[in-house]
Amino acid sequence: MIYSHEVEEMCPVALGVNHGAAPIPEEALWVKAKDVSDISGLSHGIGWCAPQQGGCKLTLNVKKGIIQEALVETIGCSGMTHSAAMASEILPGRTILEALNTDLVCDAINTAMREIFLQIVYGRTQSAFSEDGLAIGAGLEDLGKGLRSQVGTMYGTLKKGPRYLEMAEGYVTGIALNEDNEIIGYQFINFGRMMDFIKAGDDAQTAMDKAKGQYGRVDDAVKIIDPRKN
Repeated sequence: MIYSHEVEEMCPVALGVNHGAAPIPEEALWVKAKDVSDISGLSHGIGWCAPQQGGCKLTLNVKKGIIQEALVETIGCSGMTHSAAMASEILPGRTILEALNTDLVCDAINTAMREIFLQIVYGRTQSAFSEDGLAIGAGLEDLGKGLRSQVGTMYGTLKKGPRYLEMAEGYVTGIALNEDNEIIGYQFINFGRMMDFIKAGDDAQTAMDKAKGQYGRVDDAVKIIDPRKN
């Protein structure tokens, strides 16, 4: 340790105030975190790349500083999906400090790691007041049945109006319109359910028919249009 001449010449003054770190909520405990191993919790972070062409939602389940579970969801960039594949191998087993300083391949994933690091070390976690935290596997609950990310894809123009392409329920196949050409509902296919039916032995057409659904006043529609063709 090297001190400057000015500091060496100073007279010592006692550091009288030392109440320690402020406690943060972690898995139903108040913890004064001093080391990485003091950190536990499940939370989420959102990241974006420099050109903002794509985004990432990162979910981590941390126990005593070690990442036990990672869910990496990306949108908007094809290369980012491959980066997510690598990040899913990189993250489990690392401390959150290691992960913060590890190249997670994609800028959006790195940014998401920064944001989730802040959430977790400040105690802003989904599991802050859950006794013993959330079980490993809780990250998959964000995906629901079929284990598919919740995606909303909409497109609209001033001249032709909006087109619903994908909702949380699934791939939109039809938009229901009233007599004023206003949207009053939509039809969809839940891809997750469809694939489950196919894996269970149904042929593709049967599986697709069983996975169809609708939302809103579809039965009252004057016409139904295909959002990808009309």
